[in-house]
Amino acid sequence: MAKVLVTGSAGFIGGYVVEELLSRGYQVVGLDNYSKYGPVTRSYDSHPGYRFVEGDARDVDLVSELLDGCEHFIAGAAMIGGISYFHAYAYDLLATNERIMASSCDAAIKAYQAGTLKKMTYLSSSMVFESTTHWPSKEGDERQVPPPLSSYGFQKLAVEYYAKAAWDQYKLPYTIVRPFNCVGVGEGRALGEVEVLSGNVKLAMSHVVPDLVQKIVKGQDPLHILGSGEQVRHYTYGGDLAKGIITAVEHEKAFNEDFNISTAESTTVLELAEVIWRKIKGPDVPFSVVSDDPYEYDVQKRVPDVSKAKQILGYEATTSLDKMLDEVIPWVTEAVKEGRL
Repeated sequence: MAKVLVTGSAGFIGGYVVEELLSRGYQVVGLDNYSKYGPVTRSYDSHPGYRFVEGDARDVDLVSELLDGCEHFIAGAAMIGGISYFHAYAYDLLATNERIMASSCDAAIKAYQAGTLKKMTYLSSSMVFESTTHWPSKEGDERQVPPPLSSYGFQKLAVEYYAKAAWDQYKLPYTIVRPFNCVGVGEGRALGEVEVLSGNVKLAMSHVVPDLVQKIVKGQDPLHILGSGEQVRHYTYGGDLAKGIITAVEHEKAFNEDFNISTAESTTVLELAEVIWRKIKGPDVPFSVVSDDPYEYDVQKRVPDVSKAKQILGYEATTSLDKMLDEVIPWVTEAVKEGRL
């Protein structure tokens, strides 16, 4: 099978991507500098088809070396965190991720010109639709609606411009994928993340699902949520996201295309909180919430149009929220007991 370079391979989505690639028989080279979680161990670390390199995706020479013999490049490396990151590291998110993307493209262009690399697949974000006022968001809307207000969202939009510019000038083929609200296991407390007091629980604000589970497991009652709880999200299982990403890597009709990769199911934060509460507390414990002041960039609705991925790639995210939570809740509960969250 083909050889693939995955940058950000030790990250949350990256872990699922590597696992899926290996299950399909690919040879995988993973690059990560452990800047988010610190050193992590994965079930596939000793897999004969996997080679991990600890290093920085801003190092053009290193990325060029690792691309040797690779037919595909999944560019997933980025400085990323929870919503508190958008405020605490507004400049670093922009500057660091721009350097990562420029270096990744520099190396990819060289590899393509050398005749080995076939295509680069870019991981963008639902945040490119941050400023939209109509839903669902379909592919193409990112260039029709106002630009994102957060530096993180703006930089993710810039990722898509890198993809198209590298094609325009150097004919480097691309596919852009936009994951929506990944849910899964393997996410820890991010290094350097700003701790926020949410009621009586200190959180390194990462993603809403592990944060809610953590607060309930730690006994918070009433449960604190950001804002009204009417924020709408499409929670998508990490394994489903990985399948969608790799389907986009492989599919001949994904050439120079972009895809929203997401479940089709809308869920409010309040609905999510109650489902998690019931799964942990049972049906008889009264559920009540307190609304904390939301962050400036707490987007009220992220609703994707997923029809393009279904029609062109034959891809659908099918894992239900119930099934995701049945996997995530025990994992987070154990992480809390072990002091990892």
